[in-house]
This record gives sequence, C-alpha cells and structure tokens, in this order.
Amino acid sequence: MTFDLHQLQAFATVVASGTLGRAAIALHVTQPALSRTIRSLEEHLGAPLFERHSKGMLLTDVGHALLPHAQSLLRESAMAQEEISAMLGLAKGTVRIGTISSISSSLLPVVLDNFSQKFPKLQIQVIEDVWDRVADALVNNSVDLAFGVYKPEMEGLSAIQDCCWDDMSFLVAGAHHPLQDKPDIQLIDTVHERWVTAPRGTPPFQSLKSIFSRHELALPNIVVETRSSTLIKSLVKQSGFLSWMPEAMFSAERQAGWIKTLNIPHTTDPFTLTAYRRSSGSLPKPALQLLEELRVVCRHRAAKR
Repeated sequence: MTFDLHQLQAFATVVASGTLGRAAIALHVTQPALSRTIRSLEEHLGAPLFERHSKGMLLTDVGHALLPHAQSLLRESAMAQEEISAMLGLAKGTVRIGTISSISSSLLPVVLDNFSQKFPKLQIQVIEDVWDRVADALVNNSVDLAFGVYKPEMEGLSAIQDCCWDDMSFLVAGAHHPLQDKPDIQLIDTVHERWVTAPRGTPPFQSLKSIFSRHELALPNIVVETRSSTLIKSLVKQSGFLSWMPEAMFSAERQAGWIKTLNIPHTTDPFTLTAYRRSSGSLPKPALQLLEELRVVCRHRAAKR
C-alpha cells in the first residue's frame, strides 16, 4: 500500500492539534478542505481513523496503528529533503536532541560549542526532561538523538557504544544546612528532613530508593517531586531541602559554594551516560556530525582521567 505524504501530514497534524479547526489553522487550509483530505486517507485505508466528538478527534485502533508509521515516513521524507538541500547549499539543516538535565549542565554545552563553531550553518534544537520522557521523544521521532543513563537493553533504542562517559550521584544540601556541620553524620539523620526529588518511578528516584534500602531505611520525607532541575537546585540552595543529584548537575553551584555533598558513607552511586539512537531507521547527516563531535569530547574526557 502506498501513502500520500500530504494526507499523512494532515493526519499527524490533526492528532497533534486535537481538533480539525486547530489543525486547519496550523496547516493554513480551510477546515472543509482538511476534512476532505482525512476522508480520502480513510477511504484509501478502508477504515476510519478518528472518532469525532464535540470536544475533539479521538484516534480509532486503526488510527493508533497508523500514527507511528506516519510519523516515521514524514520524518524520513524531511530528512531526505534536508540532506539533499544541504548538499545543494539550499538549507542549513537541523539536529534535534533530547537530554537529561545533568548532561545539559555539563558535557552538552562543550559539545554544542565545538559543533556550532565547526558547522555554523546547522541549527540545534534541544529538549530537556527526565529520562522516561526523553526516551519517548526519541522513540516517537520527536528528536534524532537522546542523551541519558546507560542501560544494556532499551526497547526501540540503541546505545552508541563509543559515546559514553561516567558520572556519580551524591546526597546534597545547601552549604549552610545544619547537617553540613554534624559530626559522624549517618543516613538516618536525613530521614525527617525535607527532600526534593525527581518523580517516583524515574531512574534518579529509583536510585535514591536503593540507597535507603541498602541502609535498611524507609524513604525519607519527600515533600516535593518535580521534573525541574532548576527547582530542585533552588530548593536545596535557598530553602534547606535535601536532594540526590548527579555531580555534573550541581557542579556550578558547588563551585560557587552554594551546594555541598553530605559526607555520609556508602551513599554515592556511579553510573554511565551515553547517547542513544532509534534501533531502526537512519540518522540525518547533522546528527551524525554531532555524534562525531561527541566522540571527540568523550575521548578527551577519558584521556584526562
């Protein structure tokens, strides 16, 4: 079965917009014209793609099945157009990156600085979030590359083995928190303090949970759960909260004397970070060029150790 990219773009835009009206505005077409395009695609497939409700358009089972393939075909088409245009000198090209906050606070600025100097005509789009959402963005073709914690098996994703580097997580508090001056501090001393963490179920939260479990302690008094690294650091620095952070995430605050690690035995946790790509499909040339710069930076870091 062959597909019309114009129809697939209309379908994907309706899904993203939620209603025909908003999708028509996004596509700069009239709503009746967009409705006819969707009907033509449904006739081509022999099944409805949406259930039409007063509050919007809901995907049918067939619509759900078509969506990832439509997104993939549209992205592959855009990649082909972008690469050919770049070869002809007609376009700048774009690389889209998803990353967790500790990487955007440390290694990523170095990579992007070097990359942008070597390829000044290329554009870079970066989204930052906790890993589960970054991974979903990569699977769903919203980004070309994702940077996160290494795991041996990630469904739909492949770790790029020569683009890895190490980090370490620590329990942290503000520089003037009373626990910073407590002699022989133990993990149990932190249990009733106010904590801010990444949301439950995320890798950082699970790692913190393992630390307390190894010390045969229940989870501490977690008052705030957030995906915002800025809020986490602000609550630790300004409001007396405790948290659990990768070293790279708070390196600037530590250098400024605002956040310090808590010197508690057996509470550090080493881990490996890496770049991921989708297991299937090709990478656009700008993404391949960025990976080359990442390899250079990783080799340089490894040589300094």
